[in-house]
Amino acid sequence: MKNILKEKMLNNEPAIGTFIWMGGASTVESLGYSGLDFIIIDNEHGPFEVESTQEMIRVADLSQVTPCVRITDISRTNILKQLDIGAEAIIVPDIKTVDEVKDLIRFAKYYPVGERGVAFARKAGYGYAKAATEGLENYFETVNNETLLFPQCETKESAECIEEIVALDGVDGIFVGPYDLSTSLGVPGDFESEIFKETFDKVCKAIKDAGKWLMIFTFSKEEAKQFLNTGANAVVYSSDVNVLVNAFQKNIFDIKNEK
Repeated sequence: MKNILKEKMLNNEPAIGTFIWMGGASTVESLGYSGLDFIIIDNEHGPFEVESTQEMIRVADLSQVTPCVRITDISRTNILKQLDIGAEAIIVPDIKTVDEVKDLIRFAKYYPVGERGVAFARKAGYGYAKAATEGLENYFETVNNETLLFPQCETKESAECIEEIVALDGVDGIFVGPYDLSTSLGVPGDFESEIFKETFDKVCKAIKDAGKWLMIFTFSKEEAKQFLNTGANAVVYSSDVNVLVNAFQKNIFDIKNEK
């Protein structure tokens, strides 16, 4: 039940992932040959439900790509189902309060950290995985250690209480969403504005000071390199849809215009 993404970050290796918005088992299978370290199946903006998410997680497991899921909201059922089907990291959008993150930990982590409901579902090999056969305490400890929780900092409210959020036992890192964060600050997409830069620097400092991991989204290869070189542990580069369309656009233009 080893979490490959966690292992890479512990070893200070750069981790690169992408959002799955187009989806499908064949898409994830193909991306397994790309060199990606992780994927985020986007239940917030994507069209996926639990069953289709499970199929993509199965393929990711076979491809040695860490399957992460961005959930729609913080609810016991929502979090529990994604973990039971095999999500190895939960990304949580639109966080505004410390209490929301406490609920996330309570629903996602087993005793003694949280109150996650006990079931030997798919991730536990339906009870036949090695960790599930060595007693509940061992199983709880293993799963708690290998399940990553990344609340998103994409609202001004979460930025204001970021020090309290990262101090919580059970929070492994923070996913910074620069587009929503800039919008929440009243400067949509203006990453050079003073208020965005001050807020961004404050958030990154709080994450680093707490010894937690920083994950961040970007559409740009150049920014992805910059973030990794300046302290990000994991970068989410674009999405399956955007990379596919951009590649076809470039190649079609080259085919039509190169002599």
